[in-house]
Amino acid sequence: MATSKQRILFTLAATIIMAACGAAAGYWLVRVLTVRVNEIRLNQYAARLVGDWEASSAELRTVLAAVDASGRPFCSDAEIGYFRALIFESEFLKDAGRTRGDGDIECSAALGRLARPSGQARPDFIQQDGTEIYQNLAQYRNSYLTVLTLQLGDSYAVFTPDTRMHLEPLPLHYTITATDAPSQKPGRLLGESPPLSQAILTQEGQDQLGDALFATRCSIRFFSCATAYAFLPELLQADRPRLVGGTALGGLLGALFGLVLSLLYRRNKSVEQQLRRAIRGDKLRVVYQPQIDLGSGRIAGAEALARWTDEEGLAVGPDVFVKIAEERGFVGEITKLVLRHALRDFAATLRQHPDFRLSINVAAADLSDPVFLPLLDYSLCRASVPAKSLAIEITEGSTARHEIAVETISQLHQRGHSVHIDDFGTGYSSLAYLHELAVDAIKIDKSFTQAIGTESVIVAILPQILAMAEALELEVIAEGIETPVQADYFAASARPILAQGWLFGRPVTPGKFHELLAEDEKKALQLIGAA
Repeated sequence: MATSKQRILFTLAATIIMAACGAAAGYWLVRVLTVRVNEIRLNQYAARLVGDWEASSAELRTVLAAVDASGRPFCSDAEIGYFRALIFESEFLKDAGRTRGDGDIECSAALGRLARPSGQARPDFIQQDGTEIYQNLAQYRNSYLTVLTLQLGDSYAVFTPDTRMHLEPLPLHYTITATDAPSQKPGRLLGESPPLSQAILTQEGQDQLGDALFATRCSIRFFSCATAYAFLPELLQADRPRLVGGTALGGLLGALFGLVLSLLYRRNKSVEQQLRRAIRGDKLRVVYQPQIDLGSGRIAGAEALARWTDEEGLAVGPDVFVKIAEERGFVGEITKLVLRHALRDFAATLRQHPDFRLSINVAAADLSDPVFLPLLDYSLCRASVPAKSLAIEITEGSTARHEIAVETISQLHQRGHSVHIDDFGTGYSSLAYLHELAVDAIKIDKSFTQAIGTESVIVAILPQILAMAEALELEVIAEGIETPVQADYFAASARPILAQGWLFGRPVTPGKFHELLAEDEKKALQLIGAA
């Protein structure tokens, strides 16, 4: 349960972490795209601004030239009428008129002929061609629009350039900067007053300073520059839906990636991968279950059994991991490990007790493996253990490839090994089939043993199995004995039978098994002494 919770917590943690990383990446990506897109927009906006300003300035100078060349008497009704015609034809021109040398307005299309000339303030800018520019003169001041007055000689014209320019909605801002020729000082002509240095406002370029993005384009002809600018927090706020969407999408993709990553990690930690690592690291345990001679009650042998606890602390049954190893083609590695452990743990015992027999399980793949028999010979020779002390157990399924099974069993016999059919009864071996295989013993499957004392129909098969073994003179080993009733059933047989099961002992470590063997020998000696 704890391991299951750990898996869930790991997956959850990986998903949350990657979702957070994905959300951050999504937010960052949208933020970068927002900056890049708005840099393009600002550059285009600045180019349009300077283009519109040049168009307006050129048109205005054309009007000034027309005013100057009216050819009509100065401020006469005819000239004022002429000015009004010019104003009517222009979309952005608001007024045009005449001034005296001191700059006082004498007459205009909108104001008519003034009885007392209206004085003008000092010009805000004087350009190199002598054009004087006034911002928001009192006579033309507008609460909503910037009004510029351009004067050249004794002619002037008033216009609102904002109505001509392509204004972008917030959060884009703009300013047009002009340079006063006498002082060479730049100043704001139109738009807002940005928190940018004069160097930025009067030189072509595009960049980011802190949170401010800007693009400046300049008109050489009219000695002015247009700067489009925006502040990143305002851009991000305006782009909030995309930011939210990008963050959410990034979080979702990150979560999916985290989930896949955790699954891949767990795949790496899967039973197969863990098993391979356990075999390479010699992490499988080998335990030994005693086999009892029912006639004498003494330990006659032991079966070596592989046991494995995975990396998460869970015990994995041999029916699971052996099957996986068989399906993936590396079951031979388990056989080698068990053989190595068994001879290491029991070499001395097998040499000292010639009648004691140790059994190891061999898979079908081992029977056809050309390395198996030479490895078996080498291992026994190195441990100085006779072949007759090591019994080879194969399942009925292992004999499906009949010719290979017969040949391998024959070679095992030639070396002195006894061969046992494990889990007998599950593969429906016939009398003729067993005779041809020439095995030495059968191990009755525990499903038959556990049916003893019940009303199961398979109990009726046991006498036939025992009769088959007697006909072929095969040794019988009954596995899975857990109750005295089951033990008594086999003990009543006329043939010697070895018993294996929890009633006589569970699989134990080699140290514990040798303790059991020592106690068994001690009891035997006591019986001999008592006799």
